[in-house]
Amino acid sequence: ALWKGNVAASFLYINYGAVQFSVYRAITTIIHPLNFSNEAEAFISGAVAGASATTFTYPLDLLRTRFAAQGLDTVYASLRGGIRDIWREEGPKGFFQGLGAGVGQVVPYMGLFFSIYETLRSPLAMLSLPFGSGDATAGVLASVLAKTGVFPLDLIRKRLQVQGPMRARYVGGTIPVYGKGVWRTAKSIGAREGWRGLYRGLGVGLVKSAPASAITMWTYERALKILKDMEKPTEKMT
Repeated sequence: ALWKGNVAASFLYINYGAVQFSVYRAITTIIHPLNFSNEAEAFISGAVAGASATTFTYPLDLLRTRFAAQGLDTVYASLRGGIRDIWREEGPKGFFQGLGAGVGQVVPYMGLFFSIYETLRSPLAMLSLPFGSGDATAGVLASVLAKTGVFPLDLIRKRLQVQGPMRARYVGGTIPVYGKGVWRTAKSIGAREGWRGLYRGLGVGLVKSAPASAITMWTYERALKILKDMEKPTEKMT
């Protein structure tokens, strides 16, 4: 039960990471001549990268959420079956339920994450932490601060993802029907659960995202360094 949705999640993370970091480096290269501050450059690049990766991989994100929300009553038997049933019962739009909230959440999240990360990375690197863990530490702090700031939009995205004809069959069977749009959903959650309802699950979210960000950024910096070192002999030859 703890691994429900893991297949969709694995495909999601692989594709999301590939798109995110490719776009981040490309946008950074494009806007660098404009002489923005490092923080502004990181925010813009991170926001564009996050929006691009979220839009590209959103159907997988939706499938992951729906698989995780299944209880004893199996709604989708397999990833292929889930794709088939959503297409048949909800049409192409069904794969993008809550996309507005997803993009609205990831733009400030990734912008804040990369700007905080770039701000903290250099000072932490001077501390000579073991195994180059300054990058990992910066990733943890950036993730905690950014995730906390935009968590209500993340919660709204997930609530919208489990709307549709199968809504009553998910865990608990009591998922409310939310009006279209982020603002209406936020008002509905606030009215039913109070403002704290918009932060339900924040602790679990931080426990998941903080170490994931640490590993991701540490690996990213190591891989980037290797690629740069590989380019140097080529440059010398030319």
